[in-house]
Amino acid sequence: MTTASPAPRFGVLRSWKTAPYLVGAGMAMMGDNIEHVITYLVLWNTFHSPVLVGFQLVSHWLPFLVFSVYAGALAERYDCRRIIQIAQGLFMFVSLCWGILFLTGTLQLWEACVLLVLHGLAGSLWGPAEQMMLYDFAGREQLPSAVRINATFRSLGILFGPVVGSALLLTLGTTWGIFANIVFYVPIVLFLARTSFTGHGRGRRSSGRSSILQSFQVLAVVRHYPRIMGMLILAALAAVTIGAVLQTAMPAFTTGLTAPGGDSELVYGTLLFALGMGGVVGGFFLEASGWIRPTVRTAVLSSIAFGVFVAIFAFTQWLVVAVIALLLTGFAQITSTSTEQAIVQLEAPPDDRGRVLGAYSMFGPGMQTFGGVTVGVLGTLVGIPATVMIGGAVLVAGTLLTAVYMRQGRSAPVG
Repeated sequence: MTTASPAPRFGVLRSWKTAPYLVGAGMAMMGDNIEHVITYLVLWNTFHSPVLVGFQLVSHWLPFLVFSVYAGALAERYDCRRIIQIAQGLFMFVSLCWGILFLTGTLQLWEACVLLVLHGLAGSLWGPAEQMMLYDFAGREQLPSAVRINATFRSLGILFGPVVGSALLLTLGTTWGIFANIVFYVPIVLFLARTSFTGHGRGRRSSGRSSILQSFQVLAVVRHYPRIMGMLILAALAAVTIGAVLQTAMPAFTTGLTAPGGDSELVYGTLLFALGMGGVVGGFFLEASGWIRPTVRTAVLSSIAFGVFVAIFAFTQWLVVAVIALLLTGFAQITSTSTEQAIVQLEAPPDDRGRVLGAYSMFGPGMQTFGGVTVGVLGTLVGIPATVMIGGAVLVAGTLLTAVYMRQGRSAPVG
């Protein structure tokens, strides 16, 4: 199997046409997570509703499941700069509405649900257009690097979003903190107003109309590309078995890993930080070393490693081992996701690239909608640690079966 030609290390960060875009995307992702930190706290203190907590998870990921492919069809047809600006504008509008409701003390449950859904819709609209812009900026040669750095910067946003959100809570409070959060979406909006790239500079823009149902016809196209289908399946497996479950269930591991008389909050923070830092360090290491190429073998092995390290974390009673396992989990996860995205981008038929990228968002982030069901049902039956171990084992087994499927039906080489 051949891949895209080697590109200069961190080449996309040395270019003024790509670096501001990647930094802006990372800041927007930080704003996304800051909003979660502030609003989830307010919603719990206001309503004390476990049902609303579940709705927060569903409302965030269900739009990815339902609308990502259609968002990809929109990215194929329209200027991706404007689509991303609309998505960022929707993020800012939601933060503004939260702030007004907090300031006036008039927040009601139905208003919270509407804003949560709008936030999820903004995320699903953003994804395919963002990836289309990466292809236009970087081209095939530097695309794997661009995908890797983009994933790393988004991991930075996810890692430091809660830190910055907590700082805003302490210094500005919930109301002015959520107003300040609007600023994090501004840089990418301004940059896209100045760049000449549209997401279509290296491919033909679709001129046909496509409904939500018609957009799903792309699944009939990608079934002829076993490697693309394989990447979609790997993304779905990781989303359903582990996905956001690991972070959500992290408090359940804190007690067993905290020594008698120890600080459980410190342990909790350490575990979350280790998982996020593993992704950040892993992304920069992959780019700096150039040792790991975006191949199907890399995607398979990193997916297996993801499942194995998660299972080790769930099994161990030693804090040091747990931290190391989470660092390696983050490393394996960013390797897997960035490799999958690069392969999907490189193998996607040019006329269907947006919808194929939307399909990846549907199979990956979208399938995290069911992660809560997984941990809820199994967790009740066998406990959270056993559920996470089972998830890791299922991911490994599913990955091996997916590798067999891709070997039996080879498609055209990547690159």
